Amino acid sequence: MNPNTEEFYNKLEQRLQETSNWPSEYIFKFILPTDQSKIKKISDIFNHTGAVIKTKKSSKGKYTSVSIRLNMETPNAVIEKYKTVGYQIEGVISL
Repeated sequence: MNPNTEEFYNKLEQRLQETSNWPSEYIFKFILPTDQSKIKKISDIFNHTGAVIKTKKSSKGKYTSVSIRLNMETPNAVIEKYKTVGYQIEGVISL
């Protein structure tokens, strides 16, 4: 299923509603080609939210994973963050 479709986000929202009590801590995970400007853009999107951001390069350094732990109010707020990252950063994979 394409992660850029409304159907994908509707199913994600339903799963988040069923599996967590809200507000809840959520861990966002992204993988992208190692590019400091793109990693900074992700950090900027979550800046001033109290997020804990961790990055880890792949063994060959070609890709970087970014994990972001953040308290979120609703499943819809989670989806909006995923959409913001996906629309603003080319080549990012949301997990």
